[in-house]
Formats: sequence, C-alpha cells, structure tokens
Amino acid sequence: MIAQQFNRWLGIAGLAILSGLVVAPQDEDFRWQRGRSNRAIDDRNGVPLWEVDADWKQDLFTFARVRYDSQFRGRRGYGWDTDYPDADLNLSFRLQQLTSLKVDPEGKIIRLTDPELGNYPFLYMSEPGGLYLSDAEAKALRQYLDRGGFLMVDDFWSDREWENFYFEIKRVFPDREPAPVPLSHEIFQMVYPLDRKPLIPSVHSYLRGNLSDRWEVDQANYQAIFDDRGRIMVFICHNTDLGDGWEREGVDRGYFETFSEPYAYPLGINVIVYAMTH
Repeated sequence: MIAQQFNRWLGIAGLAILSGLVVAPQDEDFRWQRGRSNRAIDDRNGVPLWEVDADWKQDLFTFARVRYDSQFRGRRGYGWDTDYPDADLNLSFRLQQLTSLKVDPEGKIIRLTDPELGNYPFLYMSEPGGLYLSDAEAKALRQYLDRGGFLMVDDFWSDREWENFYFEIKRVFPDREPAPVPLSHEIFQMVYPLDRKPLIPSVHSYLRGNLSDRWEVDQANYQAIFDDRGRIMVFICHNTDLGDGWEREGVDRGYFETFSEPYAYPLGINVIVYAMTH
C-alpha cells in the first residue's frame, strides 16, 4: 500500500519546482500556545486556510504526526505533541505556498498501530528522548518502513536522550545502525542546497541569547537508518529543533530570519520531497 501511494505521488513531487526561498513571517501578533487541548479545534492561530481541489483529495500530501503514550517522568503532557499544531500547520502552509505540491491543510495525528498508517508515506515524530515503544508499535513501525515508509525524528537533545532513542530504534531495527548523514547527501541539497547542518534552538533559548538548547551542545547530530538500497528510512534530527523553527516563525523576526527562513523550512521541504521520491 505504501509503495502504491509513493508511485501515485512521484508525479506530484516531480512538479515541485522551487526558486529561492522568499517568505515573509506571518502576522507578528501570532503567538504560541502549546497543544490543541488549549485551542478550539478550528483555531489555526493565524495560519491561512486554502481550498483543496476535489480531484486531488486522494492524492494530497499530508503532514502526519506520530502519537505515542510514553513520556518523561514528571513531564506535563506528552512529547509527541511538542510544537503541535502550529509547526504542522505552518510547514504545510509553506509547502503549498512554495511548491506546486497539493497539500492537506489540516494534517494528521496517527498511532503506529493504526491500520491506516500505510496511507501516510511521511511520518514526523517529536521529542523521542523519553520514547518507549510497545512491542506492537515497534513491529508496526518496522513493517511500515520496510514497505517504503519514511520517519523524520526531531527535537531531542543530549546524550541521555540519544541513548534512550537509540535503544528504542534498535528494537525496531536490531539489524541496522544509525549512521551520520554528510552535508553532501541529497537530503540536504536536493531542493534548497544548505551550507551547513543547522543547529536550531528553541525560540526561548534564542531570546535568552543562546544558540543551543543545551550548554554542552555546539553542533547538530543528523543521522539516518538506511535500507539495503541506500534509501533513508529514518532521518534523525538530534540536538536541533526544526519543529520550533516552523512553529514559532511569528514570535520574533530575528528568529525567523536566522533560523526559520534559511534553515528550518528549507530542510523540512527537502526532507519531505526526499521522502516522496525515494
């Protein structure tokens, strides 16, 4: 099913022609609130809504976020919903604004054990530093990825959180190891060529004058799990926070111009186009 979905979307992705990234931050009255539980279901927090052609409804790109139940001890809320829904809505808006892709304006929350998982070739997982996968989730994720699916993992920091994520992803792929992704890899270069592997702090850290969310971190750690053909199945964004770059674009113009415009959106678009064409 996933392979069929990819085949249908290859033609769509082939239409994704982008020039230089020229975007303006959304209304600066746009302010962050965490979690849709604090927001009305139809509150897009200033993100424009666009019409979807009825002929494309079955072939839209949908930003699908993984919901999971594990959490840090003592944490308020769940790691899965960090930067939600604004990151999802903003990236979807920019994707349809800057490319000719047909994009679902709403996005999707989905569990790894959902029977409809195969309908979503791209998955996004936030804050897996406290992740624990059930046996059923680990098995479902392995099947999904082996069948052509793609998982982007984002926004976790420190060696401790890496070790936790590594343990869990090894339960999914005991036969495969994460490997560093060089800047020359097409995922960093295929649509918007990047001049560095971006370390994107949260807007809170930036406004405090810090360029990282952890004092001991001075560079981002991008790794991947590859299949036998060299396709990236899992793209791991460790010691960086692309989700905040999407979510918080309207909070501070300096943050937008330093991180959202030149790095968070270009890399997000690169990753999605890669996922849909490989």
